Amino acid sequence: MIVALIIIGVLILGSAAAAMLRRNLIHSALLLVASWTGVAAFYLWAGAEFLAFAQILVYAGAISMVVLFAVLLTRQSRDAELPVEPATVTRTASAFAVTASLAAVIGAAVSTARFPASAAEAPSATVKEIGLDLMQEHGAALLIVGIILTVALIGATVIASTDKKRDPEDAP
Repeated sequence: MIVALIIIGVLILGSAAAAMLRRNLIHSALLLVASWTGVAAFYLWAGAEFLAFAQILVYAGAISMVVLFAVLLTRQSRDAELPVEPATVTRTASAFAVTASLAAVIGAAVSTARFPASAAEAPSATVKEIGLDLMQEHGAALLIVGIILTVALIGATVIASTDKKRDPEDAP
């Protein structure tokens, strides 16, 4: 059981680190999908099937497609490589410092938290109960969020695909 958790952790951290270090945005977006899939695997390992399903549906599916569309529609030159800026090392060091600080805060919170002694004390709900609750009581809110995300995607596509006005002097 612990071996599976270690494998899932290595998948999540490895793909997230690789996504951060890649210069190609498409590869980074695809590596983020692998990281989000690893988070879904963690949810399955922890017994939260509904969260795993939502993670795959929302992040590995919808959000990754939005990211890929945004990258593909806004890139000016697909063949040109971006030059490495001198501040990259400083940004990387800052990112690692912030990550270490955040890990320390989360570690302290987890180590001082009180967890139930047994699974009997934890609330239990099946995937069916959660789905019925979402679709009955919160169905309208779920539909509104879906509409807002769809409008945002269409708006981003329209903004990214508009042609720049050409200067009459540049015309051949």
